[in-house]
Amino acid sequence: MVHSQCREPAGSLRRLRRRPGTRLPAPGPAPKPRPIPPNTAQSRPRHQGPPQATSARLAQKDFCPRPAAVRQCSLLPPSPTCLHPMAGNGEAPIPVGAKQEQDKKARSGWQGPTRIWEETEQQAKKLKSSEDGEQQRKLPKRKIVLLMAYSGKGYHGMQRNVGSSKFKTIEDDLVSALVRSGCIPENHGEDMRKMSFQRCARTDKGVSAAGQVVSLKVWLIDDILEKINSHLPSHIRILGLKRVTGGFNSKNKCDARTYVYMLPTFAFAHKDHDSQDETYRLSAETLGRVNRLLACYKGTHNFHNFTSQKGPHEPSARRYILDMFCEEPFVREGMEFAVIKVKGQSFMTHQIRKMVGLVVAIVKGYAPESVLERCWGEAKVDVPKAPGLGLVLERVHFEKYNQRFGHDGLHEPLDWAREEAEVTAFKEQHIYPTIISTERQERSMAQWLSTLPMHDFSATAHAAAGLGTKAPSSLEGSDGVGDSD
Repeated sequence: MVHSQCREPAGSLRRLRRRPGTRLPAPGPAPKPRPIPPNTAQSRPRHQGPPQATSARLAQKDFCPRPAAVRQCSLLPPSPTCLHPMAGNGEAPIPVGAKQEQDKKARSGWQGPTRIWEETEQQAKKLKSSEDGEQQRKLPKRKIVLLMAYSGKGYHGMQRNVGSSKFKTIEDDLVSALVRSGCIPENHGEDMRKMSFQRCARTDKGVSAAGQVVSLKVWLIDDILEKINSHLPSHIRILGLKRVTGGFNSKNKCDARTYVYMLPTFAFAHKDHDSQDETYRLSAETLGRVNRLLACYKGTHNFHNFTSQKGPHEPSARRYILDMFCEEPFVREGMEFAVIKVKGQSFMTHQIRKMVGLVVAIVKGYAPESVLERCWGEAKVDVPKAPGLGLVLERVHFEKYNQRFGHDGLHEPLDWAREEAEVTAFKEQHIYPTIISTERQERSMAQWLSTLPMHDFSATAHAAAGLGTKAPSSLEGSDGVGDSD
């Protein structure tokens, strides 16, 4: 039975169905409602509401589906039997087919749009709370450089030996402090390549630094320097931090490096003098001779005799020294010391220590001055290596980087002028006292001076037979461009 409320005047129906450019047909009786197919309850209805409401609607005996055009008309009053079952008429019995459809969707996990919306909102709240708890983990990583100062006593150099805990290095303590302070995630500490870590110079065992620079990517957390230093020992300090370009590499962008070598002045006393006389004072004449010999290193030379890794024909053995001289001596704790300063583009393994050792051997009278000229040739010369205790990385230079980016308005020049007072204070508090006290206790310079008579500084046939290039060691290998001394 069809209700009269479901019918509409024929003119109204034709007015809704009219298309532009067509004539209206002659008025006629209203269209009869189409019968409901038997399988309508088993197929998915067009109505996108909850499935329970659709099934109840289909279950009404007196349900009268309106044509699409009629349902769009909002001028007619709604029919009581055409109202949605959830609008207030109560729930209607659900047919068997609709019940099977509901069970099938329930087993497949379909819970309706209302339930899905509630679960999505709950998940969003959980994600928001977790993001608030790990806010610093979402901070963007930035490329920075750190100005480091450390005393190398008790460490096997600067570079970290991954997978080996037997030899402790400076980078072991540094990476641990970065992880504990929250600057980098823990997996970056295990694989330093993930944070683009690069040191400017590789210092050897026992070598200290007052101006080491490392580049890496970190989270720029609040009070970053204070937090890092709180997890470092007192003899390792981070003195400065600056933002750099994204592709900055502290090793490749470094133009030059300056080292200082601190030694007691009795090392320059003649071999006939007591090598352990702490009352010895360096004369102006001897200081002048030392500086004259040190000046012979300036310029570009073949330094294959000053390292154990290069042959005379290797291009990477040629290095450029900008300056090298000895400063005025000073007295500490009753013993006189002097500082030799050398600036060069790059250095090979043990190069500076051998440069100092050869000058000491010449001044003391164990080797002639002509041995310096022979060292530039192809002949193999036995060059002594001074102890590593007094060697300190003083400063690294980035002149070309500063010219291009130092004054662009976005980056700072890497000159560390504001940190100069802190660098000087660290040297006076940790580096120089360590060198002086260790020298007094271990007598490393005095013991090394006693070995100089055993060296043969003449180019003998036996020495010339060892011209073959030695293979680089895995522990102290140089890449030819980096600083390894």
